[in-house]
Amino acid sequence: GMVASMTTTTNAVALELQPRELLGKKVGRLRRRGVIPVHLYGPGMASRALQCPAPQLVQALTRAGGSTPIAVTIAGESGSHLAFVREIQWQPRRDTIIHVDFLAANVARPVTAQVSLVFVGESEGARNSGGQVSQQLFAVEVQALPLEMPAQIEVDLAPLTDADQVIRVGDLAAPPAAVITTDAEEIVARIDVPRGAVGQAGDADGS
Repeated sequence: GMVASMTTTTNAVALELQPRELLGKKVGRLRRRGVIPVHLYGPGMASRALQCPAPQLVQALTRAGGSTPIAVTIAGESGSHLAFVREIQWQPRRDTIIHVDFLAANVARPVTAQVSLVFVGESEGARNSGGQVSQQLFAVEVQALPLEMPAQIEVDLAPLTDADQVIRVGDLAAPPAAVITTDAEEIVARIDVPRGAVGQAGDADGS
């Protein structure tokens, strides 16, 4: 039907959860069987106590990262919920997940997420000046519908042709249907030139 075709064409990660068998103090038994308790809650729905085998859950969390929505289905029920990871609780001593909270989102309502910046390309300015590109900002805030939220934003370093040029948030290409809400003046990348490498450290405004 319509729902199935919608979820497969988007960049959502699919995950099936099961109704929770054991509650309260008994969840320790679940974890020993390699099953992790999860909660699914959101606007207009009652909080659901669910569970998921650890391997499937970890795989989905790894693929989704922070900004990709997860299309959650519940075994034995029709329809799917679009959800974001709200909180992951870890076992302090061991590197294992003990609980995950999913927040169901409204597909038609924009959400805000931190989207990481990935540097691509090469800076001629850095190469010619013997300097190196310094990353000042590692993520920007993006507003988009849940299914339009980019997993990452690429920052092309090619425009850095001179040692005194910078790339600002306003220079980034926002993906279609997404808006970068971080201050446009914030610096994303600049070139660090070692002292005395090139020219003089005078004012760059030509005074």
